[in-house]
Amino acid sequence: MQLQKSFAQTDKGTLYLVATPIGNLEDMTMRAIRILKEVSLIAAEDTRQTRKLLSRFEIENRLVSYHEHNKAASGPELLRLMDEGSSIALVSDAGMPAISDPGADLVREAAQRGIPVVPVPGANAALSALIMSGLPTERFTFAGFPPRDKKHLDKWLQELKLLPGTLLLYESPHRISKTLPILLQVLGDRDAAMIRELTKRHEEAVRGTISECITHLEEHPPLGEYCLVIAAGEPEEALPGSIWWEQLDLEQHVEHYEQQGSDRKEAVKQAAADRGLSKRDVYNEVMRK
Repeated sequence: MQLQKSFAQTDKGTLYLVATPIGNLEDMTMRAIRILKEVSLIAAEDTRQTRKLLSRFEIENRLVSYHEHNKAASGPELLRLMDEGSSIALVSDAGMPAISDPGADLVREAAQRGIPVVPVPGANAALSALIMSGLPTERFTFAGFPPRDKKHLDKWLQELKLLPGTLLLYESPHRISKTLPILLQVLGDRDAAMIRELTKRHEEAVRGTISECITHLEEHPPLGEYCLVIAAGEPEEALPGSIWWEQLDLEQHVEHYEQQGSDRKEAVKQAAADRGLSKRDVYNEVMRK
């Protein structure tokens, strides 16, 4: 167990997760600007993109690169600096860092070392899309980008199909026309919203059913990255008396929790609790495959 007192005195530095605008630069918060000026250095997914932002707000600070392709090399150095007392701000290209990007790895390792991890909230595309979609907001699942391979996409959607609540997905303009028909096939023609260019001049929301979204894209070729907001299925989609994981084998059950952000150990623990099994039995079964 770990207990973090975010602002207690410590010899270690702090990892700040600083949200940046997803389009409109006026969404930058005063706190984010202050933190970016005060930290020892800024770790960015794309230094060229972040340098433009820093210039706009007259932030003159050391900028280093941290992304999927160099995290194995740069991550340990960032952790060493924080262990020695340096504070670091982690930013992504847009929105909240550590969501669908390698920042989550740095957060996990920092927390394990007892380095305080402090969020500096701001704009987020998925939640912005949800609240403007007109679909239920009481319960939702953020699933990130769908798998590219159709076989894995089918399996992924089958796991999401019976979940209660609204689904939030990201998709690129190059793939959305291929993804939507598969969503229609697996999930059915649910109510949905297809939202792009959030906070920008050409912000747009298409509300209707999945099939209507497909028709819209046939008439208006996709532009920009999309947030897909999809209503929950009707209760009768589930078998009478069934629960969401009954359709999954053990490996799929564990993978479901890993896709929600848990590491393997925690995912095994959650799946074991769902099924009333021991963690050791679930782990041994999954590792045999």
